Amino acid sequence: MSELDNNIAKFRSIRKISQTELAEAIGVSRKTISTVETGRFTPSVSIALKLAKYFDKKVEDLFSL
Repeated sequence: MSELDNNIAKFRSIRKISQTELAEAIGVSRKTISTVETGRFTPSVSIALKLAKYFDKKVEDLFSL
């Protein structure tokens, strides 16, 4: 289990977008979004920054220890 918690599913829900739509928007696979959301995969800094930019949030708004 990951030590990193995230709010990606919450922000996706607010925007009413699917994992596939988010993945396409930031240039990763849907599986990457799924595994990050469930904590099975810790995203790279690059992916974390792309997610933050997409949602217009700080990385700290999306991820916490």
